[in-house]
Amino acid sequence: MTDRTPFVEDASVAQLIADEQNAYRAQVTQGLDLFLKRQQAILGDIADDALELTAAIGRLTSGGKRLRASLCYWGFRGAGGSSDARDPVLAGVALELFQAAALIHDDVIDRSDTRRGSPSVHRQFGTLHERNRWHLSSDRFGVSAAVLTGDMCLSFSEEQFSDIGPSAASGTAARSIFNRMRTEVMAGQYLDLLEEAVGPDRTPDDAAARALRIVRYKSAKYSIEHPLGLGGALGGADAAQLAGYSAFSLPLGEAFQLRDDVLGVFGDPAVTGKPAGDDLREGKRTLLIAKALQNGSTRDQELINSTLGQADLDDEGVSRLRDAIASSGALNAVESLIAEHSEAAALALGRLELDEVCRSALSGLATAAVSRSA
Repeated sequence: MTDRTPFVEDASVAQLIADEQNAYRAQVTQGLDLFLKRQQAILGDIADDALELTAAIGRLTSGGKRLRASLCYWGFRGAGGSSDARDPVLAGVALELFQAAALIHDDVIDRSDTRRGSPSVHRQFGTLHERNRWHLSSDRFGVSAAVLTGDMCLSFSEEQFSDIGPSAASGTAARSIFNRMRTEVMAGQYLDLLEEAVGPDRTPDDAAARALRIVRYKSAKYSIEHPLGLGGALGGADAAQLAGYSAFSLPLGEAFQLRDDVLGVFGDPAVTGKPAGDDLREGKRTLLIAKALQNGSTRDQELINSTLGQADLDDEGVSRLRDAIASSGALNAVESLIAEHSEAAALALGRLELDEVCRSALSGLATAAVSRSA
């Protein structure tokens, strides 16, 4: 990561922010636990076997950085909301459950074996099948059970968001943001899947434009922009403040996803929790790949198009692809774009009318989002 990141947290309020943010995250964790316990009681009435569904969700939601929930909280606080309010906690739980659904389905689509250093949900169910020596295909069982678990997370997310009450009811700004977020991420996921299927049939210029669209709709909006706006809407932000939030959070979200794309190719598996070069084996047509095809040598272009997406790509093959991407200038180009988006977000944050605590908290989250190594 370039050291040009413009976000610097004010040390004089750092402890206050940490205490407030940690208290909120603890409330979200507690809220998740309580919600899942209520669901376990319902599933237990159906059959003990069904408890595996909430157990898998609980394992997945017990980890993570709570980035989306935290953005929702500070969006709420920045709009004048109280630090002890109930609404951002319920919204944070809903966002975490929606994120869990997205991760479960994403791992199925990408055929990913791991998530956060542990077996992905479909692999957990496949192992359960194998351990019990059940009949038919363990892989098919694992994928089918994971799809159902992801669907259950989507249902749970809606249920928890509806519990917020009037401020999240039909026709409110918060409900509109929540609904739009879900539609956009599904469309973005489809575009990502489509891009892998079409593969090298796109021209490099077209591929670059499409990759940026995927960055925006598959991740940037639902990871950064909409959680912040959702909190703002719940806190009573007017249209001008919500527009200011978007001016800050959308470029930040795009920098966040571009960083994720870099880590998917060049990240350290010990830190990311995923095998080295996993995005290359999955055939991800990210901006890194589009830029490498735009600017790389004919030999490198042929290498990328012939080996990208090979599930059995070994470490040597991953290394060759990394070298081709780096030598084309694609890595430097994406790093520069991350810096540009970060700087645009910093300027927009500076224009927002926020108190020192909220501004510094958002600055700190922005730094974490673009400079992370996992």
